[in-house]
Amino acid sequence: METTVGVGERKHTEAYVLAHLEGTREDALAELERRARNHTPEHPRSPKRRRLFREDGGFLLVIDGAWQSFSTRYTVAELLDDSAAPPPPEPEPEPELPAAAVPPPPPPPSPSLPSPPVERYADGVPVRPSWLGRTDVQ
Repeated sequence: METTVGVGERKHTEAYVLAHLEGTREDALAELERRARNHTPEHPRSPKRRRLFREDGGFLLVIDGAWQSFSTRYTVAELLDDSAAPPPPEPEPEPELPAAAVPPPPPPPSPSLPSPPVERYADGVPVRPSWLGRTDVQ
């Protein structure tokens, strides 16, 4: 974001990085538009007119005050280098569970009434899937 700060002879432009985003250019432009629409700059203190323009790489917000106009330019840019970037985080090793903490295998199914034979097609696929009619599956 490049915005006008100060007033009169001290009026100048300053640049700020609003955010770093992972995703597509369209995602970045959508986030940038949201920020541009909601931004309320310090100057002018009594805005008379507010205009937001779309450009190829971002947006231009022009706010007319009683005596002067103030502008803010929002641009999507790809970060190529950062001399003060923090080092990438090291992956955390997965904790090894002690042998006692590993859950035991489930017990074998208890003997019950013999299930009826399953009707199958010639290739071995069941005619009626086993999940059909189950209430615990959605």
